[in-house]
Amino acid sequence: MSKKSLPGVHVPHFKHTEECAPVRMPVPAKVEISLSQHLGAPADPTVNVGDYVKVGQKIGDSQAFMFAPIHSSVSGKVVGFGQIMNFIGMPLKTVIIETDGKQVVHESVQPPTVTNKAEFIAALKECGLVGLGGATFPAHIKFNVKDEDNIDSLILNGAECEPYLTSDYRTMIDRTEDIMDGIRAIQKYLGIKNVYIAIEDNKPKAIEKLRQAAGNDASIHVCPLEAKYPKGGEKITIFETTGRTVKEGKLPSHEGCILSNITSVATIGSYLRTGMPLVEKCLTVDGTAVAEPKNVIAPIGTYYKDIFSFCGGYKEEPKKLIAGGLMMGVTQPSDTMPVQKGNNGILALGASEIDTDPATECIRCGKCVRACPMSLMPVYIDKAYQANRIDEMRSLKPTLCLNCGCCSFSCPAKRPLTYTVQRAKFAVIAANRADAEKAKAEAEKKAAAEKK
Repeated sequence: MSKKSLPGVHVPHFKHTEECAPVRMPVPAKVEISLSQHLGAPADPTVNVGDYVKVGQKIGDSQAFMFAPIHSSVSGKVVGFGQIMNFIGMPLKTVIIETDGKQVVHESVQPPTVTNKAEFIAALKECGLVGLGGATFPAHIKFNVKDEDNIDSLILNGAECEPYLTSDYRTMIDRTEDIMDGIRAIQKYLGIKNVYIAIEDNKPKAIEKLRQAAGNDASIHVCPLEAKYPKGGEKITIFETTGRTVKEGKLPSHEGCILSNITSVATIGSYLRTGMPLVEKCLTVDGTAVAEPKNVIAPIGTYYKDIFSFCGGYKEEPKKLIAGGLMMGVTQPSDTMPVQKGNNGILALGASEIDTDPATECIRCGKCVRACPMSLMPVYIDKAYQANRIDEMRSLKPTLCLNCGCCSFSCPAKRPLTYTVQRAKFAVIAANRADAEKAKAEAEKKAAAEKK
C-alpha cells in the first residue's frame, strides 16, 4: 500500500444519512426503464406494448459487444415506449410499465450454475451488472480480461468521497457478506491473489466490519485512505492501495489490477446466490430541499418525483436536482427522470446551496494546480483551449483529467475550469483521431501507389 496521499480538496461531507439503514419504498404506479444504462450500444426491446412482464424478466437485449441486458424491475403491463435525454442531450429509448403491485418474479430468476471462468463471465452478463460507481462499464467485459495471468490485484472502491452520498457506506455496513461472497467468487474464477478494499478513514465502522469479515484471510487488505476528495478516482485508488501508476492511455489491467465499485462486488455476491438480476438501486436522497433525507431502495425506472414523495416531498422549491454527488453528479432537467443503474444518489438543492457568484479574471494563485490529483495545470489548459492551441493542449495532457471538479472547487475566482478542461480533453481526442485517420489514409495511398 502506498504511503503517499495524492493532492485533492477537503470538501464538506454532509453525510446526514450514514446511520440511515436503507428503506425499501412501495412499488410505484409506473416505471420508465431506459434501454441504455451502460457504456456502449443501447439494448433493443424484447417486449411489446400490451405484454405482461415480471420482476427479473429480460426486456432489453443486444448482439453488440459493449452492452448490458436490461431487466424489468416490476411486474405489470408494458403500456408504451418513451424517450429521455442523457446528460449530453442524446435521446434514450425507454420501456414504460404500469405496475400491478404484486412484484411477481419471473421464472428465469434462478441462481446461475458457475463452475469456471466462462460461466462466471456469462453470469455477470445475465445479471446486467455495470459499474455502480457511476461509470456503468459492463461488468462482464471488465472482468473478462485477456491477460488474466498478469492480473494479481482486485481493488474495491469503497471510498465514497462525494458529499452527501452514503449508499456505498450502507452496502459495507448492511451487505458485508454479499461483498465477501463477491470477492471470493472473483478470486476463485479469475485466480486473483490480492484484494484491496479502499475506504476513507472517516468511516471507522465500515473499516472494522470489513476487517472482521476478512478475518485471517491474508489475501484481503482493508486500506484506510486519507479522507480527501477525490479518493474514489480510479488511478488515485489504485496508486494509494497498491503503489502502482496507471499511465496515460492505459487501463488498470496494464498494471495487473481490476478496480470495481464495492456495491458492484456485493451485487455479484447476491446474484450468484439468488439469480435476481440488477433491478433495484439503493440511493441516497438528500439536499436542503428534501423534507426527510434517507437511503432508499427503489426499483430501477422509478421516477425521481416518486422517490422524493416517499421522502416527505420538498420542504422548499428545489433550485437544482442532481443525479449523483455534489462534485461529479449530473444536473437533471426535472424530477420526472427515472432511476438508472448508475444512480447512487439524487439531491434536491435549495437556494442556500446554489453559488450564484459570477466568475472573475484569474488571479494566478495556483490553487487549481495544487488541488489537481493528477498534477495537471488547469489554468494553462484553460488558456490553451480558449486560444484553440491544440499542440499546447496536447502537451498539457488534459486526457488525464478525472473530471473531479477540484480545480473549479478551489478557484477563488469561480472560473469554470472543470468545464474548459473537459472541452480541451475532447478537442485533443478529436484531433488525435483526425491525425490517425489522416495517417492511415496517406499510408493506404502510398501502398496503392507502390503496387502500380
